[in-house]
Amino acid sequence: MRVATTLSVLVLAAGGIGHAVVTSVDTGIVRVDPFKDMKNRPDAGQGMNLLVVGTDGRDKITKKEKRKYRLGGAPCRCTDTIMLVHISGDRERASVVSLPRDSYTVIPEHTDATTGKRHSKHALKLNAAYSEGGPSLTVRTVEQLTKVKIDHYLEVDFTSFMKTVDTLGGVEICTTRRMKDTYTGLNLAAGTHKLNGGQALQYVRSRHIDGAADLGRMQRQQRFLASLIHQAADSGALLNPVKLREVSSTMLSSVRADKGFGAEEMLALGKAMRGFTAASSEFTSVPLRDSSDHVKGIGSTVKWDEAKSRKLFQTLREDKPLAPHRPKRPRAAAVDVSPRQIRVQVYNGTLTDGLGRTVDDALRATGFNTTRAPLNLGGSEVRRSYVTYDPRWDRSARSLAAALPGCELRAVKGQGRTMKVTAGTDYKEVTRVRAEEPPPGEFGAVTGDQVVCP
Repeated sequence: MRVATTLSVLVLAAGGIGHAVVTSVDTGIVRVDPFKDMKNRPDAGQGMNLLVVGTDGRDKITKKEKRKYRLGGAPCRCTDTIMLVHISGDRERASVVSLPRDSYTVIPEHTDATTGKRHSKHALKLNAAYSEGGPSLTVRTVEQLTKVKIDHYLEVDFTSFMKTVDTLGGVEICTTRRMKDTYTGLNLAAGTHKLNGGQALQYVRSRHIDGAADLGRMQRQQRFLASLIHQAADSGALLNPVKLREVSSTMLSSVRADKGFGAEEMLALGKAMRGFTAASSEFTSVPLRDSSDHVKGIGSTVKWDEAKSRKLFQTLREDKPLAPHRPKRPRAAAVDVSPRQIRVQVYNGTLTDGLGRTVDDALRATGFNTTRAPLNLGGSEVRRSYVTYDPRWDRSARSLAAALPGCELRAVKGQGRTMKVTAGTDYKEVTRVRAEEPPPGEFGAVTGDQVVCP
């Protein structure tokens, strides 16, 4: 969530705005030194690596906002969001890898930042590294896990996020099914929504929408980031110096960064990435071996797939893309079920010869598994196109209906898996659709343009 605003301001907005604006932004950043006295670090690779963490501080949020958006409770002084961001050497790609906060790890030996007690290395969850040793121990732990050398560190507090989103005018999010989380108060119907700051906060915090828990939350954070980058790139709002200063001062009021990431670096990075778009970004999470593994004395953790994660971070070190190259295709509406999983029988409900074949071909072209043998309905003409379906496959029916705007859905018990489409005289065309989650590559990575609203 917070890496979204951080990257959009520092990466997208800096280019072409002017040194004075960026310098004024730089003065609002609190400086830390996470690299002090660090030894035996990984070799530097190509490109730039930023470790972006978000803490759960909420002391500046009003009591009213805490009640409205369910933000009660004491902060844990730990990192609830951890992302490794790789900016390619040519400044044309940003690879964002989410590191699960509950990842099982061995913390290096260190002095506890709170108690001053000296600790030998010991097993712990990744997000607890910040509690025991602050930014320095967090960087050391991530470098130990990934073998990727961290060039810069950015830490963003939770509290300024809502105002930042509101300053940007909100962010558009799409969902193919209802999202409800009683813990955060999130309640979104299926469809497209323009979220304000408080709603966006609920969206990226929610962990109890489905069985995916924290892993699902990471995917929503990535989708939010892609949508924000898309909005910032398309709207041009951040190319306005006045708007940039307003957004930057709001977001950076709670940012902490290493001393080496200053105005000159922001300006150079922004200018180099002036043509950056949602398609220039790619997102993935660390491949896991166990999604839930209880460790005595630590609790429920997740463990990385050693072979796959090793290859993932090697790809980052070698400055290669994570998401597979896919030919650019027309934008398509997101649906809950992949078209290729939906079997369709087409009927021509009109007196127009060949309409059944036209509809069958169009549905097949957008991915549906049609029979390739359309039939004529017979009798009088049907005015409104309709889909009959077995209620047991209602999600598939809704996904098919999205490709046939204006069609009627008719439930027929016992019909089975095959959907039946009857094309009426109102038929105009088939709308392209795609599954909400695009087919993943080797690392499960997707580009930003694949997950934003169509």
